[in-house]
Amino acid sequence: MQRLQRLSPSSLAWALAAAGMLALGAWLLPAGASRAADEAQAGKPRPALAVNTVAPERATLALRLAANGTVAAWQEASIGAESNGLRLTDVRVNVGDVVRKGQLLATFADDTVQADVAQARASLMEARSSAAEAAANDERARTLQATGALSAQQIQQYATAGQTAQARVEAAQAQLRVQQLRLSHTRVLAPDDGVISARTATVGAVLGAGTELFRMVRKGRLEWRAEVTSSELPRIRAGAGARVTAASGAEVEGKVRMVAPTVDPATRNALVYVDLPAHADIRAGMFARGEFLLGERSALTVPQSALVVRDGFSHVFEVVEGSRVAMRRVQTGERAGARVEVLSGLAEGAAVVARGGAFLNDGDLVRVEPDSKPKQPPAPSSQAQAATK
Repeated sequence: MQRLQRLSPSSLAWALAAAGMLALGAWLLPAGASRAADEAQAGKPRPALAVNTVAPERATLALRLAANGTVAAWQEASIGAESNGLRLTDVRVNVGDVVRKGQLLATFADDTVQADVAQARASLMEARSSAAEAAANDERARTLQATGALSAQQIQQYATAGQTAQARVEAAQAQLRVQQLRLSHTRVLAPDDGVISARTATVGAVLGAGTELFRMVRKGRLEWRAEVTSSELPRIRAGAGARVTAASGAEVEGKVRMVAPTVDPATRNALVYVDLPAHADIRAGMFARGEFLLGERSALTVPQSALVVRDGFSHVFEVVEGSRVAMRRVQTGERAGARVEVLSGLAEGAAVVARGGAFLNDGDLVRVEPDSKPKQPPAPSSQAQAATK
């Protein structure tokens, strides 16, 4: 205290100022060191994105061949009138009806045909009577041949008359069968099982022989006539499976029945005939697209999220040494769910950026993070215990 009292006021002020400067320097020294460290850190490149990587995987893909075509009837049957000049009296089916073989479809008026049948039957009876008389005369003439009562010429005449009468009987029988056949033609029957696809029959119309009354899809069977290029044709064999999608979106599974033996010289395409099962949304005349199932193959695939499209081409980003990414142009193939086939441009052991590639450029620095598993929700019992506490 005595020494402090000896100091002059000016000396005391200088001492206090020096102490303040020392304290300020001690406070500023750490801040300056921290700022220098930040400046040194700012000189290093910073990662552009934190990413997860995946490796391309081998997957089994189905071999498919897409095609377009038309649905058509397997076979169509034209059902027409076989009698000439008869009036149509009854039509029993309409378009869309399912019919069985031998089912009655329509009938014609049979009055005149019935009369012709009766006349032919009477002619047959008359011919048989004449034939019986001629046969008896021939028999008597033969018995008198040994006596010489009749000349050989007369005996021959009786034999010829018997043969002629028998021929008239056969002609009358044939005429009766013709009339009976005409009578059967007054009933129009289904030639096979199927579905009526067209009808032109009108009650009361007088039709000539050969006039079409109905058109029928035989067996109700449909087929897909797909157009395939001649270069792809050797890949398809009879018995191969096919999946056909109609314009309504309905899908059915079919089977290749046959491949056309010729190729259209104008389009260089060939037809492949695929048998289709019955389906309410698939009808003859519809356009349909589909694909042929030609087997399976092993392929290199990556997640669809790893693909980045730039300048019209597909790319992936591969993480190389130094945590930098290299943009690889790849050729893609088929899609299988969330994965895409890579045909070329990528090695099997590559580390590919799983997602977020749209924000990267070739040569960018990234921070690779391990895959984080999603947190599992607590069990119901744990939630109940937590609620009770």
